[in-house]
Amino acid sequence: MRNQPTPSLAMILMTTFHSNPTKKERWWAWHLENPHVYRLFKHFTFQALRKRRHKHLGAWLVVNRIRWETSIETEGEDFKISNNFIAYYARLFMAQHPEHKGLFRTKPLKEERHQEGGDRYV
Repeated sequence: MRNQPTPSLAMILMTTFHSNPTKKERWWAWHLENPHVYRLFKHFTFQALRKRRHKHLGAWLVVNRIRWETSIETEGEDFKISNNFIAYYARLFMAQHPEHKGLFRTKPLKEERHQEGGDRYV
């Protein structure tokens, strides 16, 4: 029998209310359990802004920098950032830093296409 990963408290609470969480809900649960990832996302985004004065920046670039730094440059346990979560980090950053609205190019996510007038950023 294979060991199944232990679900996080956030995921347990979420699935208590409904059995099919959205990608956004799964990301939010993971984000609450891994706040250091968003701290790194902000750090590397601001670093890129300071050094290059970018008008646009790729969220994938930032997340891959996080992956590099946490798996190559540091010691300790590796963690995985799902590609499904990258767009949410870009949206969260722009929502928290409206002066950088448009820094990350976003398009409606599949689950957002069914909502009219919803907030695209978070």
